Amino acid sequence: PHTLHRNRSDCFPLVGIPFEGGIRALCWKVSRREVYSQFLKEMIIQPGIAKANLGLSREDVTLEDHPLNPNPDSRWNTYFKDNEILLQIDKDVRRLYPDMAFFQRPTEYPCQLILDPQNDYETLRRRVEQTTLKAQTVNCNRSGVTNVSSPGKALNLYPSNEYEVLPNGSEAHWEVVERILFIYAKLNPGIAYVQGMNEIVGPVYYTFATDPNSEWKEHAEADTFFCFTNLMSENRDNFIKSLDDSQCGITYKMESVYSMLKDKDMELYLKLEEQNIKPQYFTFRWLTLLLSQEFLLPDVIRIWDTLFSDQDRFHFLILVCCAMLILIRANLLAGDFTSNMRLLQDYPISDVHTILTKAKELQDNS
Repeated sequence: PHTLHRNRSDCFPLVGIPFEGGIRALCWKVSRREVYSQFLKEMIIQPGIAKANLGLSREDVTLEDHPLNPNPDSRWNTYFKDNEILLQIDKDVRRLYPDMAFFQRPTEYPCQLILDPQNDYETLRRRVEQTTLKAQTVNCNRSGVTNVSSPGKALNLYPSNEYEVLPNGSEAHWEVVERILFIYAKLNPGIAYVQGMNEIVGPVYYTFATDPNSEWKEHAEADTFFCFTNLMSENRDNFIKSLDDSQCGITYKMESVYSMLKDKDMELYLKLEEQNIKPQYFTFRWLTLLLSQEFLLPDVIRIWDTLFSDQDRFHFLILVCCAMLILIRANLLAGDFTSNMRLLQDYPISDVHTILTKAKELQDNS
């Protein structure tokens, strides 16, 4: 622990954490793997078994529980509500980093607890397919023969060959991410799942799942879950709409970017104000998703090295956002509203070292 603490404080923001030897994954890691196995049993395996057993006898259907039971404590009611969240997660994780093949590839370490060949446990993949079965397209040809298309095709779940379901016993990396987000949603019903969380968990999982140490890589799912949970404990207020206008909410943080810009570069601040370019037009995505949509994944991870090594990491994120604005000040001062919005929505600088250097400069001059 002492060594890790020293490494964290010594991680100079402009250098980052080295990938070699699995040091980066070790610095990000939180190991509570046995607890995660219990979550898998309680929140994925057991509900599947319970659903399979529900309704097997007439007594279960008429007296104890049934699919139309309006009681909020009904196991069926809980199962259906969970399905609504699961379908949103499924939709988002399937398109995670579409420019990379990684998330569509099979993991070397599928979850043996769920994919146990001795048991026919319901996977989240199968649960999604069964949930969408009712949306199948039914066609009748001239002879009256009914053709029912697969739910995947009917809902365009698999838009290309990259997204096709893998053979039994295998699972793609996006399926692992789906399971992590579903369990997080179950354990945190107050926030559950909000679109964008997939963009936060993706880089964390990628870091662990590509670890050069196979002993650590094998536990990427559990380690990602707890690392993501810790990160969300600090970042979750950005995803809670009722807190938007509070001091811990996203509105306050977006305005903080402009307040800092006003202090560091009044001319640029006045230009953006004059053009009525409000911070929420672009900083909402920057701040909520920790810049994960603005750069390529390796560069996102490099930025996160610096954020995670700074104890006041979310203040440093505001410094980074301010630095990004100042670095394109010449373009912004010369541009009109349309061209400036285009710049801010599709940030032109890809060299994150330059951005972090500028942010550190702003921090040192505070």
